[in-house]
Amino acid sequence: MSTANPVKITDTTLRDAHQSLIATRLKTEDMTELAHAMDSVGFFSVEAWGGATFDSAIRFLNDDPWQRLRTLKEGLPNTPIQMLLRGQNLVGYRHYPDDVVEKFVEAAGRNGVDIFRIFDALNDLRNMEKSMDAVKNIGAHLQGTISYTTSPVHSTEGFIELAKDLYAHECDSICIKDMAGLIMPEEARQLITGIKREIDIPVDLHSHSTSGISPMSYQAAIEAGVDILDTAMSPFSMGTSQPPTESIVASLIGTERDTGIDLMKLRPVRDICLAVKDKYGTLVNPISERIDSDVLIYQLPGGMISNLVSQLKEQDALDRIEEVHREIPQVRKDLGYPPLVTPTSQIVGTQAVLNVLMGAERYSNVTKEVKDYVLGLYGKPPGPISDEIRTLIIGDEEPFTGRPGDLLEPAYEKMAAEAREEGIVTKDEDILTYILYPAIAPSFLRGERVPEEIPRMVDARAAPAGVIPSSMDVEVDGEIFAVRILSVDGGEVGAVTPTGAKQIPRTAIKGGVTSNIQGMVLKVETRIGAEVKKGDTLVVLEAMKMENPIVSAIDGKVTNIFVDAGDAVQNGDVLLVIE
Repeated sequence: MSTANPVKITDTTLRDAHQSLIATRLKTEDMTELAHAMDSVGFFSVEAWGGATFDSAIRFLNDDPWQRLRTLKEGLPNTPIQMLLRGQNLVGYRHYPDDVVEKFVEAAGRNGVDIFRIFDALNDLRNMEKSMDAVKNIGAHLQGTISYTTSPVHSTEGFIELAKDLYAHECDSICIKDMAGLIMPEEARQLITGIKREIDIPVDLHSHSTSGISPMSYQAAIEAGVDILDTAMSPFSMGTSQPPTESIVASLIGTERDTGIDLMKLRPVRDICLAVKDKYGTLVNPISERIDSDVLIYQLPGGMISNLVSQLKEQDALDRIEEVHREIPQVRKDLGYPPLVTPTSQIVGTQAVLNVLMGAERYSNVTKEVKDYVLGLYGKPPGPISDEIRTLIIGDEEPFTGRPGDLLEPAYEKMAAEAREEGIVTKDEDILTYILYPAIAPSFLRGERVPEEIPRMVDARAAPAGVIPSSMDVEVDGEIFAVRILSVDGGEVGAVTPTGAKQIPRTAIKGGVTSNIQGMVLKVETRIGAEVKKGDTLVVLEAMKMENPIVSAIDGKVTNIFVDAGDAVQNGDVLLVIE
């Protein structure tokens, strides 16, 4: 057996796999034993941080992402920890100033990140340069990334040129990031062969099993000389996740590309994963686990599918998921064919949801992020945006064509002072948490956020007498349906409001301005007594990780406001009154 040219393995279980299958809900406490078991396997790296894990940790789990990183580093002393970093977006959904980028990379390296996989959703190198320079400055491994997609404006030749540009920026390796499982075997062969012909650093292929094609593409990549493959432990593999680690390792035993990993060392890791998967079983949606060839049409990345299901359930609209699927390619085309990876996957996906749910003309309600995208504030779209769509979204405003980061003033010191004044800083990393997520970080840093409970499988017959749920998940012939209970024997079932909770009206009020979506109040942009004009923004809601402005439909005077920043609202809640 020869291992002269072994394939190296990056295992994604602790990041992308659970992001793809259980909407990034894995808690640090359930990662610790797994990290210790993985450390002896011999992985090239373990992807364990970045992506959506930072946001989910503070938003849903009351789990400090910085402490998570330090804890995982203790469990992985012999294995490099890898993170996914969104270029100028870091681990957020918008661009941050250069000084914040530098401080974040320094802190991530200091706390345990060894390999930084850096990408930009538009493949705009200008959005990657500052973070790449920061990684080189701290001496960490820099993995430059190609966000792979297919469209009329993307080509193999274009991706090879991007790889050469990344190489010129002193990357230590290159990743082909196929976030939706779109790459075909022959395309993988040609792209990897073409890149390796031009540059002499390792090439990594990252794909998802959503379409069922990725194992075949991995084999073609192996034959083309790929150096690293991304996989996930079998209990957290396939579906919208990666191909299984054990299977890829086993398939290469005895070949010249043998990984050198002992299958017996993977067994205890797998057993721990099985126990963890069982604990989180109620969060695994069948839609995320199954093979869906429709992804070849809709191009939804793994993490986006599980989150889209979760978001539509929150909006009581899971029955309209097929409409949203059909709308996504149209929105993507309208916006110049961006690759659907964070944040553009959220930008396109959320706008598609709004276009479907609003029941009016398409783009009648446009998120702030879509406007910023069309204005050029996220970078250069891969393809042109028509004059009609541009006018519909931004009117007569002129798009910006420079480097978006140049528009941002330094913010670290100013926001550090704000955070300290609020009394929410106990360590330097808390400042970065506040800068990245100013809407939710204060409550997290004060310890006020309540972690989500993992739903348990319960027998409805065991519910206390007289207690009637307002919703439940029902399985019919193997399919899970989210059911909202409107009445029992003619009596209305309503949500129970905890004692002391704010009462937000849901009944019609003359002049009432209602929420058109479920979300959290990010900002109230008016006050009682204020005169407002038709089209003025009244309230900004954060829903599906995007900002959704609620605007006035009339000229008038604000006579009552029922919500404050931080309040959770439902579709139909009355936010304020205008007379």
